[in-house]
Amino acid sequence: MARNGQMALGLYVLQAGYIEGAWRDPSVPKSGGVDVEHYAHLTALAEGAAFHFVFLPDSPSVVERDNANIARAGRNDTFEPITLLSALSSKAKNIGFVATATTTYHQPYHLARMIASLDHLSQGRAAWNIVTSGNKFEGANFGDQEIPEHDARYERAREFVAVMKGLWDTWEDDAFIRDKQSGIFADTTKLHVLNHRGTHFSVRGPLNIARPPQGYPVLVQAGSSEAGVRFASEFAEVVFTAQPLLESGKQYYAYLKEKARGLGREDDQILVMPGIVPVVGRTKQEASDKLKKLQSYTHADVMTETADRWLGFVTDLRAINLDSLVPATLPETNFIQSRQKVLLELAARQGMTWRQLIRSISDSRGHLMAVGTPNEIADIMINTFDQYAADGFNLIPAIVPSGLKDFVELVVPELRRRGKFRSGSSGRTLRENLGLKRPHNQFTRAA
Repeated sequence: MARNGQMALGLYVLQAGYIEGAWRDPSVPKSGGVDVEHYAHLTALAEGAAFHFVFLPDSPSVVERDNANIARAGRNDTFEPITLLSALSSKAKNIGFVATATTTYHQPYHLARMIASLDHLSQGRAAWNIVTSGNKFEGANFGDQEIPEHDARYERAREFVAVMKGLWDTWEDDAFIRDKQSGIFADTTKLHVLNHRGTHFSVRGPLNIARPPQGYPVLVQAGSSEAGVRFASEFAEVVFTAQPLLESGKQYYAYLKEKARGLGREDDQILVMPGIVPVVGRTKQEASDKLKKLQSYTHADVMTETADRWLGFVTDLRAINLDSLVPATLPETNFIQSRQKVLLELAARQGMTWRQLIRSISDSRGHLMAVGTPNEIADIMINTFDQYAADGFNLIPAIVPSGLKDFVELVVPELRRRGKFRSGSSGRTLRENLGLKRPHNQFTRAA
């Protein structure tokens, strides 16, 4: 979207909230993860506040490494994103839907068809969050001993996205004429068989559904490693990143935009939307007390497991002196490399011990955490936006629905009062609302 002084906002939805133990709070529905009405309520809150989209993360595996941690985790009973968003598309009329799906363990034809279907069901409000798998346990569910190497996953993803775009373009926008009198349903002069033969995929096509209303559903990407930045600069239209430090966020923003510019892309066609975990109180003390209550729900072993996972399983925090300082470097991980880097940089800047870093990871996983009054949280968001470290934010409530409700009722009006957030939808499709151009059909353009 053009930087007209207003930020974009997305809602990153977890069934209980971002803090690991939030599911234990009495206000959180016990079976919210498999209750479509719970998600519909969260979506309605976001849509009523004019958020641009809801964003569903996903991993095709249980992420905890042993039964002791699985027993305490509240995230292993939830819907697959495309299925859930398809149901929500009939309940919400303006907000966009971002579905996470991995390129490592899907096939392009199957996924292109599902995401196109979601775009048709929602009348042009679908987006795909492109991930390459970052959890060590995913591979075993698909016949692999381990997930492929980090850079190899991005090589496959590059070809995967190219195939997806080719499949979405196999029919021109007006190919399906559906002429009952002549008996001609489709104009095959406007059909382009893909016939892709590549390193990873062999896909003939055509796709058996019309071109999506948006041309391509909006492409979202969440990697911030060097390979991730290269990929984002080429393909991503919305970038979800973890940037807890303003200066690092500004550097990342400038670097990504420069890389995209070098590929001929316009600055306003790639939106940087870091995550923010707000805990809102009418006073600073009230906000702090809310956070402490949420923290009390999370078992110490779960916090340690979470930290080990987000650092890439390169150390065993159960056998370490928790009051020692976090080292400047750790062994490189094959999992989420960018997050390990962000967390180590945060620990170094703030002189954290392992105990402090483990707590920080449990609370925010390296995202920007804002605990305070509506004015204070608005100040942080506006400063980040005005300093060109963000084009908007993915809101990650620490607990839902109460944390989302607090933000909508207390922070959104303050952002609007200062002219930094819209009061309603500005377009029909998600692309229009984000200020993203509708892509031309590559076969038509080539012709």
